[in-house]
Amino acid sequence: MTLLKIDNLQYLDFPVLNLELNAGETISISGPSGIGKSLLLRAIADLDPHSGHIFLNDVESGSIPPEQWRLNVGFLPAESQWWEDVVADHFPLNVASDQTFSSWLDSLQLQKTILNSQTSRLSSGERQRLALIRLLNNRPKVLLLDEPTASLDSTNTKHVETIIAEYIRSTHGSAIWVSHDIDQAERVASRHFRFEGKALVSFLTQEGK
Repeated sequence: MTLLKIDNLQYLDFPVLNLELNAGETISISGPSGIGKSLLLRAIADLDPHSGHIFLNDVESGSIPPEQWRLNVGFLPAESQWWEDVVADHFPLNVASDQTFSSWLDSLQLQKTILNSQTSRLSSGERQRLALIRLLNNRPKVLLLDEPTASLDSTNTKHVETIIAEYIRSTHGSAIWVSHDIDQAERVASRHFRFEGKALVSFLTQEGK
């Protein structure tokens, strides 16, 4: 079943793009730094100007309030933003009592006490893991992941990959995962795309050949 449909999407001077993402599916996107991978995710999240049509469960983005669209089509940037002084202030008041939230913390090797931490004192790895939890806590249907493990060691990278896979499986959601790591792409995605020039093309990984 098609969950996300991108129809004649165009942003900046990139060629028109058409793409369908099925429920339960993760696709990977790779390409040189600065080629436009992040810009593509931002366009899909309706954060940057674009033309064309994007549908979620056959409902066009233009008919959904932008803030609601971004809850359903959630974007995780490579460098997360933290605007409050304390971590807890970025989450609902009762989140600490939520069993799923607690399990995400445990799975990512984080203690509940980190909610009381100053955001300015977090390490880059803690910021990124918490940013993923903050995103998942909104229960999005589609995840737009921009190098979500770039600042993590191999152990925490595996934990993040596992949590995302379990989330997609349990919610019948989907993900677009930007990664420079072809081995990671093979692990997390069933279809693979890369930018050749400014065109997004499908390709087979070594595993898929």
